[in-house]
Amino acid sequence: MKTKVPSTLITIALVCFAVVQNTQALNPPPDGGYPGGNTAEGQDALLSLTSGLYNTALGLFSLRINTTGSFNTATGAGTLLSNTGSDNTATGAGALLSNTSGVSNTATGESALFFNTTGTNNTADGSGALLKTPPAPTTRPSVWMRSLTTPPATPIWPSVTLRSIATPLAATTPS
Repeated sequence: MKTKVPSTLITIALVCFAVVQNTQALNPPPDGGYPGGNTAEGQDALLSLTSGLYNTALGLFSLRINTTGSFNTATGAGTLLSNTGSDNTATGAGALLSNTSGVSNTATGESALFFNTTGTNNTADGSGALLKTPPAPTTRPSVWMRSLTTPPATPIWPSVTLRSIATPLAATTPS
């Protein structure tokens, strides 16, 4: 026995297939596919781009000032905001925010390398990593500022006299 499919059912099925082809997962659809292999999503992301290639900006003001820089990746609000350099990667709000012409920098974490402007080949990992410029050297700079090639004038660590566990440790001053 043959069953007959009503023509109205076939028409409805064809209309449904036509509508499905025009639907999108997100409304509005995400930005991207810009000339030069650039991708931007977020308010004013890649706003000033003129000739830069293969940049990715995700977040409010990411790569906002970039005009000619290429191969940059900025993820987070204000990442690489002032950047015009190339080959930089910034992840986290404000990472590499002040970078202007510095190249090949990597900043991961909120405000990492925040004040870097022209430095190159820097890597900062963690919230606020390399956020501030080191203070000016004093007569006795802290250990982290000492040169690895120049021995310090005075010992870095005071000498310590070890005694038994029952006797407290006594620190002596350097001579």
